[in-house]
Amino acid sequence: MEERLTAADGELLADLADGVATVTLNRPAALNALTMGMTEGLAAWLDAWESDERVRVVLLRGAGEKSFCAGGDIRALREDFLAGGDQSRRFFIVEYALDHRIHRYPKPVVALMDGIVMGGGMGISQGACLRLAGPRTRIAMPETAIGLFPDVGGSWFLPRCPGRIGTYLGLVGPTLGGPDSLYAGLVDACAGPETLAGLHAELAGCAQAEDPMAAVLALRMRLARDLPVPGELASLAPAIDRHFAQASVEAIVGSLEAEAHAGFLAWADKTRALLAKRSPTMLKVALEQLRRGAALGLADCFRMEYTLVQSCFEQGDFLEGVRALIVDKDNAPRWNPPSLAEVTDAAVAAFFAPRWAPPDHPLARL
Repeated sequence: MEERLTAADGELLADLADGVATVTLNRPAALNALTMGMTEGLAAWLDAWESDERVRVVLLRGAGEKSFCAGGDIRALREDFLAGGDQSRRFFIVEYALDHRIHRYPKPVVALMDGIVMGGGMGISQGACLRLAGPRTRIAMPETAIGLFPDVGGSWFLPRCPGRIGTYLGLVGPTLGGPDSLYAGLVDACAGPETLAGLHAELAGCAQAEDPMAAVLALRMRLARDLPVPGELASLAPAIDRHFAQASVEAIVGSLEAEAHAGFLAWADKTRALLAKRSPTMLKVALEQLRRGAALGLADCFRMEYTLVQSCFEQGDFLEGVRALIVDKDNAPRWNPPSLAEVTDAAVAAFFAPRWAPPDHPLARL
């Protein structure tokens, strides 16, 4: 028997049928950006479903045709912070704990990443045991453009991309289609309309198996055999690895400026121009973050990110970036400081300074 659940005033829906709980992020006009209520609602459902025998597979999807999830509702977080509220602290505790829970969830979670997938959308999808791209998939981690760093577990999944691709994605924030996302290791398979139309039936079959997790993993292997037409990321990988292996952001920029290969010149110029628009401070913080994340476990990555995000609100580039790109939309953020040369090592180190003794960290229980 089918059952429908709602949470967050209808911004989160769940349909329980055939052993599958299909969760729909239901803010299509806002590209399904996550609110506090949505993150709390999804976390509560996952808690309840862990011991609910009716639920054997969880499917995450976005409402509408444009987006899976374009991130968190950062406009609301900025407004709350400026008004002296505490949602900027509470939201990230709930969001990061939710992201971590999906990585470790004992039942199979499937993320249908068709449409725009950015920021918070990556957070709730990267821990899924089947990450499925569709024809409209557009993936990006563009946080440095708004004065933030690639969070929601980016410290974990970006350093584990092939070569230096994760560093490139985290600093520059380019948008990837399904084939490039597959090459980067950010999705497990690319699916066409027919596969997507039959997905519920496939997952219902997995739910009836003695071991649903093994069944979904077998489905993942089967879908992964259908390789899409390659994107451009594979052809750019030699240049990406060469430039983004440099020791500092300044060295990366210098390496791009010195690019001499005719096939990489246009890409190098475009990449350098994008870096010039990013927050200088957050470029340096993100580079350090990804290097540290490569050596950390999953929970420690989220704990590091929570420390970093509190520093971002205090430092100010995040508030300014959201103002310029989301609120006023003048696309002219006034970064502080405005150049890489003015961002000191001490300023970067301050972002990573411990704020709590380990037992007192807000995410200590991950």
